[in-house]
Amino acid sequence: MVEALERETSTEGGEALAIDDPRWFALWTNSHCEQLVRDQLTAKGFETFLPTVGEWSRRGGVRRVIPRPMFPGYLFVRDAMEKRSYVEIMKARGLVRILGERWDRLSPIGDGEIEAIQRIGNSGRAVAPYPYLREGQRVRITEGSLAGVEGILVRNRPKQGLLVLSVDLLQRSVAVEIECDAVDPVDGLLAATGFGAPMRFPAHASNPFGSVAR
Repeated sequence: MVEALERETSTEGGEALAIDDPRWFALWTNSHCEQLVRDQLTAKGFETFLPTVGEWSRRGGVRRVIPRPMFPGYLFVRDAMEKRSYVEIMKARGLVRILGERWDRLSPIGDGEIEAIQRIGNSGRAVAPYPYLREGQRVRITEGSLAGVEGILVRNRPKQGLLVLSVDLLQRSVAVEIECDAVDPVDGLLAATGFGAPMRFPAHASNPFGSVAR
C-alpha cells in the first residue's frame, strides 16, 4: 500500500498536493517501539509527541526512575498529512499504522486533548494510567500550573482527588492527583458524593500510583 501511494505523491505536473492545516494524529506502534518510531520521525523533521510517566525500577540492586510511555503502543504526530507526509511516516520501522480509515480519512485529535496531556506531563505531578472514562463529574482546575485543564473528578477525599483525562480515540485515560478545593464544575454543581470517603480504585485495577515516581 505504501509503495502504491508513493508512486502517486505528485500530480501530473509534479507540483505538491494541497496541504491543509496541521493536526495531531495518533500513531500505533509495535510493542516497545514508541521511542524508535519517534526518533525516526523527528530525524525527518516531523513534530512528534511521546508522553511519558516516571516509574520506579530496580536494576542491579539500584532503584531508579525510568520513563515509560503514558499510552503504551502510541505516540502522536502533528502534520497537515497530505499524501507525501503519510508515505514518509509509514516508512518508519516499528510503526503499525496511523489511526483512521485510510490515508485521506484519518482521525485527528483535538489540540485541547493534546495540550492537556502535555501540561500534566510537564507539571511535575504524579501521573498514572487509569481505566478509560468518558462520563462523570467534569471539572476545571482553577489555580496553579494546571489552571484551565479539564477532566473528570473521581475517587476524591476531602482535600485531594484524581483528575482523569481521556484520549477518546485511543480509549485510554490517565490520572493526576489534584487538590479538590482547586476545581470548579464545568456544568452544574460539584457533586458532594465521595467527599470524606477514602480513595478507592476499581476492582479490576490496582492503585495506578503504586509504582509511579513522585
